[in-house]
Order: sequence, then structure tokens, then C-alpha cells
Amino acid sequence: MRERPILFSGVMVRAILDGRKTQTRRIVKQSHISSTEIRRDGEGELWMRDTYHCPHGQPGDRLWVRETWQHSNHPFGPYEPACDVFYRADYLDDPLGPDLEKSPDGIRRQWRPSIHMPRAASRITLEVSAVRGERLHHVNEIDARAEGCPPSWLDAGDNKTVHCGEPTYRNGFARLWRDIHGGSSWQANPWVWVISFRRIDK
Repeated sequence: MRERPILFSGVMVRAILDGRKTQTRRIVKQSHISSTEIRRDGEGELWMRDTYHCPHGQPGDRLWVRETWQHSNHPFGPYEPACDVFYRADYLDDPLGPDLEKSPDGIRRQWRPSIHMPRAASRITLEVSAVRGERLHHVNEIDARAEGCPPSWLDAGDNKTVHCGEPTYRNGFARLWRDIHGGSSWQANPWVWVISFRRIDK
């Protein structure tokens, strides 16, 4: 068993804590495709058969979550394992905003980027249960719901929402993907690692 860090946004951290998020998709680098066997399924679609090279681990490995944070020594000293740790995701519902940006007094919360979170400050540990490689557009309604996104109407791009049919989890996931990776990222349909996981209580 190996442990690796993984970054999540505040919204996705909340989804994990609420038990709504049990999957994540990460873009596959070209070097992983060139060293991985590709096969066609029954409908002629390409799939990645060998997931040995997935940098996010294999079933049984663990991922510890890095998120936006701060510690009780700030700003007078460095982080120490005995510090109290605060997480921006816990303040998303604050009426004054997670950064106190709506407060009229000019005081703001100062957060540290998730990339700088040490292992000891992490509060979420995940166990990888499955890994596979596929095209982004292969995500179905069940898997999109496991991504932790709320259902949404079809997003036509350029902040235009098409109210056609019922809102779906797949549309909600596509909207999240564009928010994270940019407007044309969904249409690019990249290869992605699909990592399924379960949360381990500390």
C-alpha cells in the first residue's frame, strides 16, 4: 500500500465529507497513454486496458486530501503538528463569505494554498477501490452522480444554459469540468483516469 496526496476544491471536499463524492477524474498525460495498452470495446470505442501507470495509485492504495487551509500559529509562526487547523471548505456557507469578502470592516481570512498542506494537517484519507482509463465523454449518469455534482441543465458554453429536458448529473459534471479546466475542455474529450474511492475515518 502506498499513500499519495491529491488536491480537491472546497466544493468537492464538502461533497466527500457529505458522502456524495466517491469518484474523481484526472486528465491522463500523454506519456501514460504511450505506455498503456489500448483496446476497443464491443461498440468500437477505445478504452485503456492497462492502468498500472496511473499516478494516482492502484486499488488498496490511499490518497490524502490537500485542501485550502490555515493553522493557529499564523501569522506568528510556522505550522506544527500540534496546531489547530482550519479548512476553507468549512466556511463556504458563511454569510460574509469564506474569505470574509462581504465584511465591511476590511478584515479578511488568510488561507494557505492546498498545495502547501502537509500530511499531518490533512483531515481526509481515501482508499482507492478501482482505477480505469477512459474518454471523458464516457461518463454516464451514475458515475456523474458519484462525482458529487448537483444535477444541471445543459450548458451550451459562454454562460448560456439550455433548458431542454430534465437537469442531469452528467450535465452538472460537464459544467464543473469546464469551471476547472476551461471552456473548451469538455469538447476536447481527453483521456482521463477514473479513480473510485471510499473515505477512511481517522
